[in-house]
Amino acid sequence: MTMHDTVDDEVVLLDEAGEPIGTAPKSAAHGPDTALHLAFSCHVRNPIGEVLVTRRALSKATWPGVWTNSFCGHPKPSEPLLAAVRRRAEFELGLELTSIELALPLFRYRAVDASGTVENEVCPVYIATTDGEPDPNPREVAEYRWVEPAALAAGVAATPWAFSPWLVMQARELELYGD
Repeated sequence: MTMHDTVDDEVVLLDEAGEPIGTAPKSAAHGPDTALHLAFSCHVRNPIGEVLVTRRALSKATWPGVWTNSFCGHPKPSEPLLAAVRRRAEFELGLELTSIELALPLFRYRAVDASGTVENEVCPVYIATTDGEPDPNPREVAEYRWVEPAALAAGVAATPWAFSPWLVMQARELELYGD
């Protein structure tokens, strides 16, 4: 069963130490003065070691049309992070994940897109695997590609402006994109 997200879903607000302090509507948690909140990113690999990159739908409120990691999201209040990762894989990409590994537990970033929208997130990063082929939700994903990790690393290094800021930062830290 797919649980659909809406703009009115709640996100978990965090204090500077990363501890939950309440919730806010998702629509209020991304603007010019975005409160620190909990999110996650996931990089999906296939059986031959390629990594899935996606281009965000043009209708997305933040970074529309930008290439990024496989998918991202926000856990609902009281939802375990792994359950949220599985939920978003299904919702955004129609994928069932065969394994999920926590790669960067303390990743945190703040970035501002061209419209002035701020992302301000504590964002644990996961690496997952799948045997499936994506069936993207067009409201979330405009297109996707399976790519060799080294080719993605080279692309991110050469043209960081073509990718989401969180992918650029994560690629520097993940062994997935190492030599």
